[in-house]
Order: sequence, then structure tokens, then C-alpha cells
Amino acid sequence: MCGIALIISGVRVDLSHILPDATDYYYYSPHSQQSETTLFSVDDIKAALRKRGPDSLGSKSISLHVHDGRIIRSSVEEEEPTILSKSNVDIDLNNGLVGNFLFVGATLQLRGVHPITQPLVDKSGNILVYNGEVFGGIEIVNDSNDAEVLIESLSKCCNCLSCQHDAACSPGKYSVPEFLSKIKGPWALIYWQESSKTIWFGRDALGRRSLLIHRPNIKDSRLMLSSVSPPYALHAVTDFGSENGPGEPSFWEELPCGVYSLSMNASKMNGNWVCEVKRHDWLDPLLQELIKWDRSLVEPTPDVLSDVYKTCSNEQEQRAKLHQEVLSALKESVRRRTIFSGVHQGNSPVAVLFSGGLDSMILAALLDQCLDPKYEIDLLNVSFDGQLAPDRISARAGVNELRKIAPLRRWNLVEIDAELSKLTPETPHVMSLINPSNTYMDLNIGIALWLAAGGDGWVSEEIGTDSNNHSECQRIKYKSESRILLVGSGADEQCAGYGRHKTKYKKSSWAGLNEEMKLDMQRIWKRNLGRDDRCIADNGKEARFPFLDEDVIRILLDIPLWEIADLRQPSGVGDKKILREVARMLHLQEAAVLPKRAIQFGSRIARESNRKNFGSNRAANQASAGSALFNPL
Repeated sequence: MCGIALIISGVRVDLSHILPDATDYYYYSPHSQQSETTLFSVDDIKAALRKRGPDSLGSKSISLHVHDGRIIRSSVEEEEPTILSKSNVDIDLNNGLVGNFLFVGATLQLRGVHPITQPLVDKSGNILVYNGEVFGGIEIVNDSNDAEVLIESLSKCCNCLSCQHDAACSPGKYSVPEFLSKIKGPWALIYWQESSKTIWFGRDALGRRSLLIHRPNIKDSRLMLSSVSPPYALHAVTDFGSENGPGEPSFWEELPCGVYSLSMNASKMNGNWVCEVKRHDWLDPLLQELIKWDRSLVEPTPDVLSDVYKTCSNEQEQRAKLHQEVLSALKESVRRRTIFSGVHQGNSPVAVLFSGGLDSMILAALLDQCLDPKYEIDLLNVSFDGQLAPDRISARAGVNELRKIAPLRRWNLVEIDAELSKLTPETPHVMSLINPSNTYMDLNIGIALWLAAGGDGWVSEEIGTDSNNHSECQRIKYKSESRILLVGSGADEQCAGYGRHKTKYKKSSWAGLNEEMKLDMQRIWKRNLGRDDRCIADNGKEARFPFLDEDVIRILLDIPLWEIADLRQPSGVGDKKILREVARMLHLQEAAVLPKRAIQFGSRIARESNRKNFGSNRAANQASAGSALFNPL
């Protein structure tokens, strides 16, 4: 996981094409008499990003000048750009400083045998800060660093803004949007294309990597992109709840998934030096279909649901093939996500966010099949009620089941015990991580994920046997050093695992269920993934989401909905039906029947939070705590 940022000063920008309510231009003009306003320093941004990328931190700044009506760029500098102020804003519109651009990159290096420091700069002056992993679509040779491959490939792209290439464009070249549409895997990036004087930025179509945007305003006149909000921003601005006026945007907003460009070409600046941000369509046909999330087989005929049909040998064979197809796709997805090279591997390079539930048990079993047997596997489990939390009970049962099917693997159940009352100093920090999310539910999930990813807990080691030949164990302190963390996000959205799915099915049958699942998948970037990425990455860990692999999503969409889930059946049977069959194929018989429990309930942080903030669960429910906004100020 890496942290990236871009800070733009002194440029008027029209954001109306990407943020519908952004009706005003950037109010700061290079020839105005108004000084630039800032709420926090570049060092604050760097400190927040460094937690995500502990291996290296770097920055590059460029200053753009106008000379005879053309944009030219000064050389790349290591230091921060000069802040435009009242003393240096009176410039000749034909010859003078247009703006400053600061690129910041903090790196958690998981690929490549040679250390790198971001931002990367090539011989042509292109600049890249990148946070992500390439799992397909473009070739990455073993032991290569994907960021280095990306900047080399991007340097070969033409200057065209779409697939409608200019006449002067060389045949066979990709535009930047075309190239980025080819990538399979999670990513967010910011790229300066020197030849076109264009900044390209964006995040993958599912939003698996965080990228926030701050639109310039009276509080802070800079245009900023960042993987995460600095803690100082939380105290300096009123992002949370009622403090914002009607219709007033948060200081930080989740950047919607997509590819964007900000062109500094002087011929397109309308004589007023106003730059327009444009959003570009995904240009890969398979990706276009994927994000539509359209399923062709939604409504079953009555005979399909009959017991006679289910016991038909032909249908059983077809169903078994579907189950095998899903299992194979998930295994390949996990294999891709166990790719690492270079240093910092340790004894347990890949861990699982582990509740002992259906999703995490599948991931753990598949990880065992994909990971070299010499490595241990850490299973990270967080509890706010000691050994009594439901997730702790199921995790202990789960690791025993895993030891039965994979006895040669060393499984480390890392028990992370927490007390909400003792987390008062840490809570504001987690608030800054979940920002712009701002509900008690977001905070509860954020704290649980942040603690789990930290991996600071206890493991039980056998020290002998008692007189009845029963194993005796002792708990010893343990800190997981795994840098890759497998997370089950996306399983519930795609396989009808939430309680609201059953409610929707009862109200609107199969069509209603399908629409609810589609809505979940198309908003997962905003409701879940950005928040989860920020909380996990703050520990210098990289979250990887096997259920959100492009091939897994495509295969699940091709399967009839009634084979994915049958919500006429009780919980633990019909919800996520197809994943339960996958678990059985992995010999996880006990996990295959476990009901769904969200992390905030399974860890019991929600109960403790309700007691702390509302006095009881009942009072919290009456106050609608899950959707009520909190105010940290």
C-alpha cells in the first residue's frame, strides 16, 4: 500500500464536470490581490501518507510558466513549491508564473527487487505517484515493480484525450484512458504527462484504493488529491454533521471512480487561465460491462425451484460445474494476491482478516493452497469482549477446522483484545482515517479494522499435556508483521449476505433483490472500500480483496441469481448459497453453515459504542445511531 498526493496552487480550475454542485471556479486567481489560504501544511500530508508507505517518502515540485502564450515548465525540484502570496501574484498574463504542483509519494514496496522512491520521474519529465497492484491486463515480469512498468508504459501513450485519436497521433498508440482501462487490479494514481502538459488522475472502476479530493474554497484555496486526510484537517474544518451548512460539501470527498484529466495547454485556457477537469469513459468493453453489473438470469421459472428439478442428475452436474468454476476463480484470485517479492517478507507475509466466518474461512483455506508451505499464516481477530465475542468464538472454532484440513501449515490465530474505553486517544486519529465517512457505524468499523490490521495481540502456544492428555496452552504476546492482508469485502454484496437483502426479497422478490445487490456493488467504493483502505493502510499494510477480482465478479454475474442465493431459505442456508457450496468443496463443513455477522457486531464494538455514547443498545437504536452523524469538535 502506498500513499499519494497532489497539491496544486495558483491555478483556477473548473470542477463542474466531475462534481455536479461545483458551480464556482477556483476563486484564487494568479493576478488577484488575495493571498492563498491553507489549513494544514505539506508536512501534515506527508506524515499521514508516511504511515501508509513506511519504506520511502519523496516529493517533486514543478512550476508552470507562460511565455509568449505557451505553457512551459521549469525543471523538477525536490523541495516544495513557493506559496503564491500577495507579493508575487501581479504577473504578466503572457509571461509569468501560472501555478505550482507538488507530487508526494510514500511507498510500501511489495514488488520489485530494487528499492524505489516515489514520485517516479522519467527522462522525458513525466511524473508518476501510484498506489496499487497490477494483477493482469498488462504484463509485469517477475521481480519487476509495477510502478516502474506503468511509468514506462504511460510514457508511450499519445496526447489524445480519448479513443478518438488526433490525426497527428502515431498509429497503434494508446491514449492514457485506453491504457488505464486495460489494468486489472486495484489502483489510484496521479500522472503528469509532460508532452501535453496534462495531469491525469483517478482510481480503478471499483474504487478499491482510496483517493480523496478537496475542491478549493475559502478555507483552503488549493486543489488537492490525497489517499488520506491529515489529522489536522479533522480539527480545523467542520466536516462532521450539523456543523456543515445546507449543501456545503465536506472538506474532503471521495473521488468517484474513473479517469480524469486537467490540461494546462494554454490554447484551452479561454484567455483567463482557467483549467477544466474532464472525466473520461472506461474504454475496455469488458470493463464497461462489468461496471454495469447487469445479470441476465434473475427470475427463475417455478419448475427451476421445484424439488424434482433440484434432484435431476443433469441439473446437479450443471450446478457442480458452477461451484467448481467459482472455486477456481477464487483460488486464482487469491494466488494473484499472494504475489510479493524483494525484502520484508518475514515468516508470515500474508495474513487474513479473520472472524472464523464463511468468507474469511474460504480465504484462509485458499491461501493455504496458494502460499509456499514454508510460510506461516496469521489470522487476525479483534474482540471488544475478550473470549466472549461471537467473532472470537467462531475464530477459535475456525482455526481448529483449518488445522484439520491443513495440519502441516502453522496457523497463528492472533487474538487482538481491545477496550473501547481505553481508546480515547486513538479515536480522533481513526476519525481522520474514515473521513469523509462520518457515522458511528463507520467509526466502529474503522476502529475494528485499524486494530485488526495492526496485528498486535496474543497467540496461544502448546506447552504440554495435562494428566488427562489434554493440551495445555499459554498465551504469548505476538505482533503480526504481515504486509499483505486478505479481506472478504464484496462477498456479501455479490452473494446476498446482508439482512437488507432478505428484506428486499420479501418485499420485491427476485427482481428487487437483484436491484438491491446492484446498488450495493455500484456504491461500494463510496460506502466501504475507501474507508477500509484508509484504516488498514495506516498500519503500513496492504488490503487485498479476492472477492472483488474482475474475473470473480464476471463469473458470479454469469450465474443465475437463484444459484447465488435463495433467500426463501433460513439464514446460514440460502444467503450466500454458492459460497457455502464452495466452503464444502474445501472441506469446511462447519464454516459452511455459519450465519453472517458484520465486524462491528461480531467483535462487539457496536455494543460497547452504544453503551458509551447512548447508555444502552436500546437508546442507540432509538437514536438511529447507525445513520446519525457524530461531531468530534
